Amino acid sequence: MPRVGIVMGSDSDLKVMSKAAAMLEKFGIEYEMTIISAHREPDIFFEWAKAAEGKGMKVIIAGAGMAAHLPGMCAALFPMPVIGVPMSGKNLAGEDALFSIVQMPPGIPVATVAIDGGMNAAILAAKILATSDEEILNRLKNYSKEMKETVQAKAAKLDEIGYEAYLAK
Repeated sequence: MPRVGIVMGSDSDLKVMSKAAAMLEKFGIEYEMTIISAHREPDIFFEWAKAAEGKGMKVIIAGAGMAAHLPGMCAALFPMPVIGVPMSGKNLAGEDALFSIVQMPPGIPVATVAIDGGMNAAILAAKILATSDEEILNRLKNYSKEMKETVQAKAAKLDEIGYEAYLAK
């Protein structure tokens, strides 16, 4: 049963949203991923968003560009957390989507990550789920430990060989 829904308005968003899927897989979190246009097929979108809770979803990650209505509409219909991922675009480099997602009206919050921040959206979803799931919490702690060890290994290598050799590798 999926615990996270990943929805995007276009297949052009898949490159970013696949990073969310990969991170959820790393944490062992089941998800459902789909493409639904809130503007081109609103009836299908409404069905999906209203059914998400009944499917066992606890968080929705919604990616959208331009006017970016998908995350806000998810938040209007889904009673649990929604994380918006603004997509970079050709016209305003994703700033239009970012502003659209973060400027939700009172009562309809959408947690928002950086432009093209699919990976961080999944980490945030995992943190939300970890408030009531100790296995996910432990996986998050291990992930943080891995990140720390990676940075420490890079720092040790830099100390060992110097920056010129480090850059040349």
